[in-house]
Amino acid sequence: MIPQDTGKPRPSVRIVHLNAAAFTALISGDLEAANRACPVPVSDYLVGPEPRGTWQRRLAQALEDPSTAAWTTGIVRDEVTGAAVGRAGFHGPPDASGMVEIGYAIDPLHRRQGYARAALEALLTRAAAEPDVRRVRVTISPDNVASIGLALPYGFVEVGEQEDEEDGLEIIYDLAM
Repeated sequence: MIPQDTGKPRPSVRIVHLNAAAFTALISGDLEAANRACPVPVSDYLVGPEPRGTWQRRLAQALEDPSTAAWTTGIVRDEVTGAAVGRAGFHGPPDASGMVEIGYAIDPLHRRQGYARAALEALLTRAAAEPDVRRVRVTISPDNVASIGLALPYGFVEVGEQEDEEDGLEIIYDLAM
């Protein structure tokens, strides 16, 4: 379900998937090395400390099973400007019940410009096109009002909560596909 159009133009984005070499370079914090290893130019934010934990988890997945690359976090790229504006993707392929979990984070320099919404819509479109996906999950900190306000109009429903070792308390929201 895509909410009613607000009349604001939405950025055109593509989620660029990464391999183990790209994740390794992003984890290093070395912008030059990351730009050599990644399929698109990256920003200081993407090699900074905030996304590092995500890159480390995705590197472990890529090393364990390279075929999962299309189901993990990638770089959100503005298709008009070519800028890397954040990261988004699935936490992995659909599980046995058909559930995929999504995550997204936009570079602070590019927030409040529609990129999170565009990335969320790209993820939902991909999930809807996959016959093995029956449910999409997102977990959000209860004080992250912007992400809650983004997810709920798409039909996500609160189904519980969890304590995440990295992020603390999170509310679990699911969307049936």
